[in-house]
Amino acid sequence: MDQVYWNREKETMDPAVRAQQILRDIKEQLHYVYEELPFYRAYYDEHRFHPDMVETLEDFTRKVPVLTKDALRLEQEAHPPFGRYLGFPAEDGVHVHGSSGTTGRPTFYLFSKQDIAYIRDVMAQALYTAGVRKRDVVQISTDLGMFMGGWGALWGAEEIGAACFTPGAGNAERHVRMMYEVGSTVLVTTPTFALRLLDTARSLGLDPVRSPLRLGIFIGEPGAGIPGTKAALEAGWGIKAMDCATTSEMTPWATNVECEERRGVHVLQDEVYTEIVAKDDPQRPLPEGESGAVVYTHLRRKGQPMIRFWSGDESRMSTAACACGRTYPRLPDGVYGRVDDMLILRGVNVYPSAVQRALLEVEGLGSEHRIVLTRRDQMDEATIRVEYDPRLSEGGAPGDDRLKELHDRTHAHLRAVTGVRFNIEFVPPQSLERFDVKARRVIDQRSTS
Repeated sequence: MDQVYWNREKETMDPAVRAQQILRDIKEQLHYVYEELPFYRAYYDEHRFHPDMVETLEDFTRKVPVLTKDALRLEQEAHPPFGRYLGFPAEDGVHVHGSSGTTGRPTFYLFSKQDIAYIRDVMAQALYTAGVRKRDVVQISTDLGMFMGGWGALWGAEEIGAACFTPGAGNAERHVRMMYEVGSTVLVTTPTFALRLLDTARSLGLDPVRSPLRLGIFIGEPGAGIPGTKAALEAGWGIKAMDCATTSEMTPWATNVECEERRGVHVLQDEVYTEIVAKDDPQRPLPEGESGAVVYTHLRRKGQPMIRFWSGDESRMSTAACACGRTYPRLPDGVYGRVDDMLILRGVNVYPSAVQRALLEVEGLGSEHRIVLTRRDQMDEATIRVEYDPRLSEGGAPGDDRLKELHDRTHAHLRAVTGVRFNIEFVPPQSLERFDVKARRVIDQRSTS
């Protein structure tokens, strides 16, 4: 096994050669889904698209309609349980997974043995890129239920040959105690749960920096790509924090992954082709470096393949060389927002991740906050409820002068970063609810105000 690369030839390929390969794979995949999967034939006919219309990668972006979660949900409601894009007989399926939706009905995924073998290899490449090795004990602190994140990490780490430890969902104290007892060297979880585990370790009188962990791979939500969150995870645990993920629909989902240089996530374009397009026009590609919506395409998966899947994520792309030698493009800031999570406050667009980033840059604040939205006299009001750093309360509650100085710094920094005037409310450390998986930090009360 190569000490640096899982597949040296593939990862260091000339980008121009890789682009030719990607175009061939796209053409083959388009003809496959049109000719073999009734959902795609009907969907493309409805949009007046035919695979023969694609001769270049630019054609692909400009001519192929995007696929949305709503379209998948409606298809599975009309043709339960897996829709008409399964790609193999249902009796050949060996794993059922799903993602929850706003309607309460999951979108279901069925995987064959061939799918899982493919996912294992791509996930192994991704985790190897992030630094996982055969000698590691990989603790997967996610729910091994319908969520694909934990399963993909498990399969990939097993393929590398690492020992895998899955302590189950919830119960942060158990996760921490067993981490020390088993000697976990790699933690795979969401940034939110990793921060909760950090608080739990300290409450148990343990020094997290002295834990057996050396590496964290963070999935499921933006966080490890946000400088303040990454710094809090690295300083708190004494580890390298690696950003890694796409979305469960795009399994193998870890095709955006950081290398040891940690200059953003490498995009494994020869497995899941990734585009950055205009947020208001998915048929318009954006120039390198410009921020836009992220669209994904499976190039090799034949079971329930996603072609131009609208993820709702926002990012930007760079083709600048990376010192690790991999020639994949990168999302230098990771995924830093969601198009559908954007808040509009007094005409200004604000992403919750930008608020989180700004708060983590203010010395004296804790790691947890809420954004509370209300409406007063037909005007939107936005209040940040944020914990102050526990060190401010050593010897008793912090004085008014100290809190006023912190308030003024926080208010000014948020205004400078977001362009919005927020009300600031401080609350004591550990007073806001912690989350076991993904954080829910926006409380929108405008419909009841």
